[in-house]
Amino acid sequence: MDKSLRKAGGRTPAHLLRRTVAALGPERSHRARVSARAVIGIGLAVAVCAAAGLPLQATVAGGLVALLALFTVADPTVGGQVRTTALLPAAGAPVLALAAILHQQPLARDAAFLAVVFAGVYARRWGPRGNALGIFAFMQFFAAQFLRTEPDRLPETFAAGLLALAAAALTRFVLWPIERGAVPQPAIAPVGGRGLARPTTRQAFQALAACGFALAAGQALSLDRWYWAVGAAWWIFVNTASRGETLVRGFRRVLGTVTGLAAGLLVAVPVDGAVAPTLAVVACCVFGIFYAAPRSYSWMMFFVTLMVGMLYGLLGVLHPGLLGLRLEETAVGALGAVLAVALVLPVTTHAATEVWIRRAVHCVHECAREAADRLAGGSGDGPEPRVAELELLLGRVRLSVAPLVHPLSPLRARKARARQVLALLDDCARQIRGLAEAAADPAASHDARLTAACERVEAAVHRLAVPARARIAPPVGSAAPVAAAVAEPPSSGDRALVHLHALEDALHQLAAPLHTHPRAAA
Repeated sequence: MDKSLRKAGGRTPAHLLRRTVAALGPERSHRARVSARAVIGIGLAVAVCAAAGLPLQATVAGGLVALLALFTVADPTVGGQVRTTALLPAAGAPVLALAAILHQQPLARDAAFLAVVFAGVYARRWGPRGNALGIFAFMQFFAAQFLRTEPDRLPETFAAGLLALAAAALTRFVLWPIERGAVPQPAIAPVGGRGLARPTTRQAFQALAACGFALAAGQALSLDRWYWAVGAAWWIFVNTASRGETLVRGFRRVLGTVTGLAAGLLVAVPVDGAVAPTLAVVACCVFGIFYAAPRSYSWMMFFVTLMVGMLYGLLGVLHPGLLGLRLEETAVGALGAVLAVALVLPVTTHAATEVWIRRAVHCVHECAREAADRLAGGSGDGPEPRVAELELLLGRVRLSVAPLVHPLSPLRARKARARQVLALLDDCARQIRGLAEAAADPAASHDARLTAACERVEAAVHRLAVPARARIAPPVGSAAPVAAAVAEPPSSGDRALVHLHALEDALHQLAAPLHTHPRAAA
């Protein structure tokens, strides 16, 4: 290894970055590590492509391949990530070749692009791997338009992609294996259904309609940069499942694009493609994209937009009018997405939210049941895997209700109801975590009261599954023993019982907002 990469007692930049982020909290520390690794991996990919003597366009294509490989591959196990990374060329190379061959045939190119859109979204039915391969294939077609890749440039572009993929894999799995040794995260099973009722099938048709509208409207604005409208419509559909989610994501995309374009006018235009400052700003943008992605789509789009502006400067085509056109194309793509989810097989925010809430409640019940089984001396795995699944489900609930709790939402009653549901589900999660800790205590032993409490929790879950009109109200005063039991100072052996009582109480309170009509007044 080059001596310039070893400083501070033989430590590499990766070692120094690890120490830098160590002072952050666990969640921020993990995001910072992933972001720093992305900067190193993409930087290594670009350096390898440049050292191989590849032209600028191919080097930029290689950097994009490395970014996608590090951003989209999200299998719950390291082995799964390795296999998905190895499959990326199989999904991307044919699409890239097709885009290059059809570059001078607009009608055939547009039809092929829309076919890739449909297939890329439909592939999400196969979980994280299908999602990663679908995104990679779409972005290879998109990159061919961005870089104007023609057949004579295919060999160098393929070479850059393979070199960049190898550099990204080396960084992820060898130089900085963040996931190695970590507990594998459970994958949430997709929502079921058949035919057009299957979410991935429905969303594939919605994306097809949205991108078709964006393609036509985008070409009316510009025959050279129309693909930005298609890209905006496509990415708005990632991680959305309802009209409300799509509206919020479209708003955030436009907001992030506007602020990113403003930064581009202040930074990218004055820099005007100078190599050293461009690479420095792009590195900061890459870090920002990975760091912001789990938390803020607007900030992620800010960094994406600024990075694209810097790349346009590096390619020698940047001017203020181009940035304005980018905003127009983004607005057209967002409009296409909104129209598609409103008119093509629409799913309301309430319907999508209800599915995820009920899955979370079912997971709460399974966690309580498995914790009680362990306390009774069972030989099962315990509730820990279910607790991790519950955290993922609650994240999906928060994403689903985001349109209702958004500050600009005018639906005050639904906003208040959504916040109440989130608060109660968070309370359920706290009680489940406490119950799991109590069940893991070797000193905890079976108690007949635990069995009775678990039965009451199960009954509360069943009541949530029954519409309000069909429910039989619990006897008056039935909640009093619960409150009294919780009020008693618990001994260490009673911790599980206390959490079960609190869990039962939270489930009882959930019945009111869940069984109220979504349009009813508060």
